[in-house]
Amino acid sequence: MQIPLEAIIVKKRIRKELGDIAALAESMKRFGQISPILVSNKNELIAGGRRLEAARSLGWRTINATVVDLPGKLAKLEYEVEENIQRRDFNPLEIAQATRRIYKLKHPGFFRRLWNAVAGLFTRLFKIGG
Repeated sequence: MQIPLEAIIVKKRIRKELGDIAALAESMKRFGQISPILVSNKNELIAGGRRLEAARSLGWRTINATVVDLPGKLAKLEYEVEENIQRRDFNPLEIAQATRRIYKLKHPGFFRRLWNAVAGLFTRLFKIGG
């Protein structure tokens, strides 16, 4: 569900340092909002403060949000903490492997380009795939 940014109420939060909002905003500009923020049925922010700030910096008027009905302050705090604890960043080896795979897809070698050209020719000639 899309919620107007101005309707979202931000109360006391655990996270004080939002980090590099510009990088997140650039990601959201390029790929869109991958994960919704989490708000209460009264539009109080529960999780997603960085995404909310990035959306504001991009000049968005609305943001994708999931609305949950939580029974009180304790449940809201537990959700905020849980979202930030139960995630794991890539380790350096995983980042290197992903970077290498992206590079190969963006810059295929000669034989891959040749294969793609031949496959494309056969697809057009024999109307394969649709």
